[in-house]
Amino acid sequence: MMRRNLYAGLLLLCMLAGVAAASGSTQTYIGDTVRLSGYCYTSPTVYLFLTGPNLPANGVALDNINSRADQGGFTEVSVDSNDQWVYNWNTGSLGGNLDAGTYTVWAVDGPNDLSGLSNAEYSTISVTLGVPGVGSVSASTSPGSTFAPVIVPGTLNVSSVPDNASVVVNGNYQGRAPLSIPGLPPGTYLVNVSRFNYDLLSTTATVEAGATTEVTATLRPKTGTLSINTTPEGANITLDGMNVGLSPVTEYGVSAGNHTVNATLAGYVPVETEVTVIADQPVTSTIALTKPASLIPGNLTPLPVPVTIGACAGAVLLFAFFRPRTRP
Repeated sequence: MMRRNLYAGLLLLCMLAGVAAASGSTQTYIGDTVRLSGYCYTSPTVYLFLTGPNLPANGVALDNINSRADQGGFTEVSVDSNDQWVYNWNTGSLGGNLDAGTYTVWAVDGPNDLSGLSNAEYSTISVTLGVPGVGSVSASTSPGSTFAPVIVPGTLNVSSVPDNASVVVNGNYQGRAPLSIPGLPPGTYLVNVSRFNYDLLSTTATVEAGATTEVTATLRPKTGTLSINTTPEGANITLDGMNVGLSPVTEYGVSAGNHTVNATLAGYVPVETEVTVIADQPVTSTIALTKPASLIPGNLTPLPVPVTIGACAGAVLLFAFFRPRTRP
């Protein structure tokens, strides 16, 4: 039986909070090899398992349908330095036979089966497996000649704000924006653009024959809540140079990442510190203000006492006047 290599993409975007899953589908025959690929930011290993007709409810490993996912049976794939992973799934070598039908491949950032996905980042793709049968039919214009239409490819340019965002087109990682992808057959493509601490942006782009399609993705920063307390209270607080009020103060919708906080209060030493805001989570920063050392009781420095020459001279004169005379 002739084997074919088909390509299917799974997008697995693993951030500090929230699930970014992209669904897709592909059709092939039992015995073919399906190339699965994607990328993951939150784990060095991706755990794959399969659910579908006549399989255990919580799934089985892709390379052995007798290995149950709820008993630790997963197909583990390493994530490379570019956050990518690739797995070639041989649908004809699984330790048993699959029935024809539609299956779901799950890619998870931890060893979680179908019953434990609430605490994991994951993505899925639907794979329909059929029984090998009649091959494809080509149209002929005359005996012995086959009509083959000429396809003129197009180009897709992708840029992002901010730049250096990851670009995935139809489930396949292409690199970091800005980038140009030439040689694409005309059609509509799903473009996913993502960057750490920013929301995933998904859009479609139509590539036309011999033309260049431009996609500019303006990413929205993920945000969190920042509460700032001081001891004592009432200090003036600035966040990244902007005045936000007197402590205690809470700021909502602060972009995820590092920020500079300054606290000033009359009679106390100003404090500057850095806080890290985590997406979709509340963060509290407490700043202890201190008084200058010269104002702390017990650390007072005595002032110098001026002594005039006249006073010293007077003391000498008085001493000489009252000194008793010695007899010869």
